[in-house]
Amino acid sequence: MTSGLPEYYFRVRENGALVFRIDTGNRHRRIEMDQIAVVNIRNGEVKPHGGRELSAADRAEIDRWIAERQALLEARDLDDILRAVDHMNLTTQWAQSQATPEQLDQVTDALLLAMHDLRSVLVRKKADRLLKD
Repeated sequence: MTSGLPEYYFRVRENGALVFRIDTGNRHRRIEMDQIAVVNIRNGEVKPHGGRELSAADRAEIDRWIAERQALLEARDLDDILRAVDHMNLTTQWAQSQATPEQLDQVTDALLLAMHDLRSVLVRKKADRLLKD
């Protein structure tokens, strides 16, 4: 009888995950999670846990998870940026139609500096891309 649970569980953490092998076939019919590795998503490092050796199946599943996780994080980053564009538009509308002079005094310098910094980076990066082409 299968439990329907995956064979591996990845406990996500800041820079990657702890990798566990799931065991439901024990005599107590409990879910046991045996940590087998630690993954660093930023540098791709996989450290076996507790002096164990990872099997080819372990490594293949970890590599699959790393690829999926990197794609997910990249998609989230892009979505965050597109949300920031929407938020900038909402901020513009707020500044034009609702903000009090006191509120504008509180945010104007910070917004102007952030927008200037962003514009400088975007213009430089676009110029670099145009020069490459």
